[in-house]
This record gives sequence, C-alpha cells and structure tokens, in this order.
Amino acid sequence: MVLKRKNVKTAAENWSPSSWRNFPIQQQPDYLDKKKLSEVEKTLAGFPALVTPSECRQLESQLAKVAEGKAFLLQGGDCAESFVEFNQTNLRAYFRVMLQMTVALMFGAGKPVVKVGRVAGQFAKPRSAGTEVIDGKELPSYRGDMVNGMDFNAEARVANPENMVRAYHQSTSTLNYIRALANGGFAGLKNINRWNQDFISGSPQGKRFQDLVSRINDSLAFMKACGIDPEAMQQLKQASFFISHEALLMPYEEAFTRKDEKTSEYFDGSAHMLWIGDRTRKLGEAHIEFFRGIANPIGMKVGPSMQPDDLLKIIETLNPQNIPGRLTLISRMGAPKVKELLPPLVRAVKKSGYSVVWSCDPMHGNTIKSPNGYKTRPFNDILSEVRNFFAVHKAEGTYAGGVHFEMTGQDVTECVGGAQAISELQLKDRYHTHCDPRLNASQSLELAFLISEELKKTS
Repeated sequence: MVLKRKNVKTAAENWSPSSWRNFPIQQQPDYLDKKKLSEVEKTLAGFPALVTPSECRQLESQLAKVAEGKAFLLQGGDCAESFVEFNQTNLRAYFRVMLQMTVALMFGAGKPVVKVGRVAGQFAKPRSAGTEVIDGKELPSYRGDMVNGMDFNAEARVANPENMVRAYHQSTSTLNYIRALANGGFAGLKNINRWNQDFISGSPQGKRFQDLVSRINDSLAFMKACGIDPEAMQQLKQASFFISHEALLMPYEEAFTRKDEKTSEYFDGSAHMLWIGDRTRKLGEAHIEFFRGIANPIGMKVGPSMQPDDLLKIIETLNPQNIPGRLTLISRMGAPKVKELLPPLVRAVKKSGYSVVWSCDPMHGNTIKSPNGYKTRPFNDILSEVRNFFAVHKAEGTYAGGVHFEMTGQDVTECVGGAQAISELQLKDRYHTHCDPRLNASQSLELAFLISEELKKTS
C-alpha cells in the first residue's frame, strides 16, 4: 500500500490545544503551587509567539526536499540551555560552528543543508527517575532550568512555574540575536574567513576547513571574473535558520498554540519544529495527542524498544495525510544496535509508503559513566552510529537524511576522543554541561566531515 498526500490539510478531529489534558502524561514536574502555575499559563498565552505559521511552512517545504533525498538536515545544539551560560559570546560561537558544519556538508556532498537548532526553547529534559540520591539525601531530579535549579538542595529542586516565563524571554533574545547573525552579514560567504575559531584553527579539522575556505574563495573570485556579483545573491549573503526543542512541558506548549487565521490550522508558536522524546511517545498518552493536532513540522525519537507495527500506528496518528516534510524520525539506537534494530523499522516504513525524514541521533544511545564519575560519550561510538545509520539506509535503498546531535561552540571537554584525543582524565578540565555531555566545536566539525564523506558515497 502506497499512501498519497491529500491536497488540503484539515484540523485534527476531536482535538483542541488543551485536549492533551484528558490523557495520561509522562515526565511532567510536580508543581506544588497550582494557582501560580495557572497564572503563569495565562501570562504565557498573552505573549507573542516566537515563530510564525509561514516560517513553519517554509521549514516543512525544505524538509520535504530532505525526504526526497535532495537536501540534508543538520539539527544540533545544547543538551539543555541554561540561564547561567546565556551570553552573546556563547551564542555566536554556537552559530559559527553550525555554519562551519553547513559549509563542510554542502561543499563536500553538493546538497542544500536545512539548518535547525536545538536552541531558543531547549530548557526541559526528561529524566530516568523522578528523584536522585546523593550522600544518602533524596531530592527531586533536575529537569532543566525551565523547571527547577541544578543545585542539589531542597529549595533549588522545587518546580517553579515562573521559570517558564524566564525561559520564554531568554528564547526570544536568543532567536533575535541568531536572526541578526543569519541575516545581517555574519553568515555571508564573504565572511567565511572569520568563522574559524582560535582553539580549532590549528587542529586537523581547522586546517581542513581552511582548505575548504580557500576553495570557496577561489570560486567566488571566479564568479566575479565572469561578471557575477556574489554580493547581489541573497543565498550567499544570508542563511536560513530554524529553531526546535523537545516539547516536554505541555502547559508551556499549549500556551503558545494559536490558530492560523488564513488556514484555521493550529501552530505551536514556541518553535518552528518540535519533537517527541523516546520516553513520551506512547499512543494514547498526552504528548502524542498534542502533536497530532499541531501543523508544525514535528520529530519523534525512535529508540531500541520501538517495534515496526507500533511505529506505523504512530506515523498514521501523527501524519495521516502523509504530508512530505511533516514528520522526522530520529533514530537513537546506540552504535552496537543500529544494524540489528533499525533495518526492520526502515523496511516497514518504506513498504507502507509513508513519507518521512530519517535522521540519526548518535548521542543518546552512547552515554557511559567514566571511572572518575563523569557522564561522557566516546567520540568513536558516535561516529560508529552515524556510519552504521548510513550503511543501513544504503542497504535498504532509503535515504539517510539528517543528523541530530548535542553540541556547543565552546571548547569543552565532555565527550572523550576525537582528533583532540580528549581522555577521561581531561573530562574535569572543562566539563560545563548542565545535563548530558556535548560535542565541542572541533568534534562537531570532525563529525560534519565524516557525514560529508558518507553522503558522497550515496550520491
């Protein structure tokens, strides 16, 4: 059976922005002050949305190209944004690395890159347990700055609904600054020489990127010699960039869900793209109910426990019209499990005729604890999962369309290995994450070159 897209989207039946409240829900904070929570929800509902429906449709159109194998999705950013690390320097470093990765992918693979950040809203995190114990003391788990504080004391760990308001204001500032970088000249290719950061410029990846820069500058010079002005071409002066986060806290997401007057569709205005985590993707529960009614491009994490029949039922629920670009499936299996667990899922989706983007999250299935107690991710395992992901799709005759990873533009030491050869002993040097370990700028660029090489093999 091959499904065909209907011509017109319609609103989901028996759905409203609040219908999720009638379903069981996972991974929600226990707010003690319900009156304060209600007040915050009303306050958020009165704020302007961060994004517009037209921007969301633009992203869906670009993701449809990815689903067709004509573009590639690059989705990356912080594990969990924090209030403490929010500053212009960190944002600029992050966006710079995303641009570097984009250039490496485009120039190497010859395909457009759809850039989606885990940013301007990625404040809440699911946890494996509701509480944690340190030195015999048990407290609620840290669920991200949008919920509570990281400090291990009773006061900090109380879920505070007002944190959602602070997260909104920081998200707004973040998006405004990134838009300024994307459209104000920083992302233009004439400035490409300024993108190499000091701490990676002398590394193998920095030198490889500089070689790319030289080739691109030669190409721009050739265009000028032919009478073509690169400065007059918008594609070479600006960069399209979209924001996304895991839609975990339903009160926050409902508050920004508004009806588009032109189409009567509902869009969640907190981000261009939202995704459902592997812990909240059960049919008959609140997150699936909410996601089936919003018209944004959406993603869903696909972990080792996913079965083919369940995946097809979820796809039918989330994208019954089989709209290309609407649904991205984000595989997160763990390097050793990809070749065994991913093929049956890919095969089932292909046979059904569903249009999806297949993306790889090589981070979450490869987390370990080092002997000195730090949570980390071996870079070789991350690369191995990416390679195995591409190998599976090549064998199945499908398209490996994207990568979804946790990274920062800072020179952190959180993931071991890579060209920098970060050891377990070095983890303590610059371990700054508020939740899970992230790739640093050098490791992120190294990953981009690997993906570029894999894309060349399939082109």
